[in-house]
Amino acid sequence: MENVNLTGHFLIAMPAMTDPYFAKSLTYIFEHTDQGAMGLVVNRPLEINMDHVFSQLDLDIKHSPLALEHPGYGGPVQMERGFILHQPVGNWDGTIASQGQTAVTISKDVLQAIAQGQGPEKFLLVLGFAGWSAGQLEDELSQNAWLTVEAQDHIIFDLPPQEKLNAAMHILGVNAASLSEVAGHA
Repeated sequence: MENVNLTGHFLIAMPAMTDPYFAKSLTYIFEHTDQGAMGLVVNRPLEINMDHVFSQLDLDIKHSPLALEHPGYGGPVQMERGFILHQPVGNWDGTIASQGQTAVTISKDVLQAIAQGQGPEKFLLVLGFAGWSAGQLEDELSQNAWLTVEAQDHIIFDLPPQEKLNAAMHILGVNAASLSEVAGHA
């Protein structure tokens, strides 16, 4: 697993994944270096709605249907912080990573623009992120905790959360029902 860079890829949780933070999750890796990896779970909506999140930041949502949408659970690290996965990349103050036309931004300016209906064309707001220390993700991959596949934008931005995991598996030609909870090595 050395020298593998999964930036711009999905991690698909295998059925044996029992960690409640990641069971049945689809995670977009936005940074992967020899220092570790960072990703955002993209298929777990939270119970709160966008209006609640934006009001905590003293922002009024002018685009009213947005107020009823739900932000996602991005991972167990820094859950008080919002991460916006969006297209196009744009010119925002706190863009921390970009891969192709997709970027991750953590600054309030992008949220202000979204609240006014002037933000990125496509976006997904999640709270928190998933982080792996150096070698940790590679170790999990060698233990068959995850499947990997190159991320596809339409899965992130266009599908409802409950369809994203199966859509990512479909890219690999895999059906969730056919996966075993027990992994082996040849």
